[in-house]
This record gives sequence, structure tokens and C-alpha cells, in this order.
Amino acid sequence: MEERSGGLHPGAVRRNLGRLDWWFVQGLGIEMKVAIGLAAASLFVAIAADPLRAEPLRSIEDVSNALGKCWTPPASIRDSFVTLKFGFRGNGTLMGPPQPTAIRVTGDADQRQAFVAAATAALQNCMPLEFSQELADEIAGNVFTLQFYSGE
Repeated sequence: MEERSGGLHPGAVRRNLGRLDWWFVQGLGIEMKVAIGLAAASLFVAIAADPLRAEPLRSIEDVSNALGKCWTPPASIRDSFVTLKFGFRGNGTLMGPPQPTAIRVTGDADQRQAFVAAATAALQNCMPLEFSQELADEIAGNVFTLQFYSGE
């Protein structure tokens, strides 16, 4: 799989079990988009899902780190990805269930369903996130997309 990094769209994140790309669909100004791109390009997620930080998340980089800790790609599925669209409420919960917007899964219909379900569950099980008031005001109601990649 080709490794991408840097830039605003998309910023890539590498890990030995998979990749995770994320970016805004709408919303914030260029300074925040630059911060998102840099945070996503430099994020290395942990292999095990560690407990989320005890203090409120204060930046997009903090949100990236928290979400990245929740994703472990299914071991049996390779060369695949799903993009989920979602939004946050200011209280750190999702504004409804994540919606798949793009799916490419190598394998049969059961593997496709399992991969999409794993990505959706990873995002939902990561909630609620605890945002600082400033971050909550900034990102609440914005639409995000997050790409979940399989292992190599």
C-alpha cells in the first residue's frame, strides 16, 4: 500500500497494523485546517486501545490521538478501507450514527460488512470524548470524514 503523508487533504497516519486518514468536510478556517493536516501527518496511533486522557481534549491533535487509539483493523482483511462521515456535539458525543461514504473491501460481502462494522464500532466505542469548552465550541456541528485502513 502506498504511504502518503503531509498536506491538508488528506493527512495520513501510519501504524504497523493499519492507516487512518481524517479531514474536515466543512467548517474551520485555514489555520485550523493546517493544524489538522499537521496533526494527522504526525500522528502514530497505539497498537492497544489505551484509556483516553483524563483531562479534556484541547486540540484537533488530541482528538486525532484519542480516535486513533480506538481503531484496530480486522486481522483477516487486507488492502481495504472505509470512509465514515460523522459530526460531534459539544458534549463529545456523535450527532447520530457514522455513515459510510466510501467502501473498498477486498473479499466477499461478509468481509465487507465486518470491516464496515468494525470501523463504525471503533468510532462509536470511543465516545464520549471530553472536549475543552473552546474546542467544543469550535468543532461542534461540523461534519468530519475519517478513513479507516486495513493492515498491509
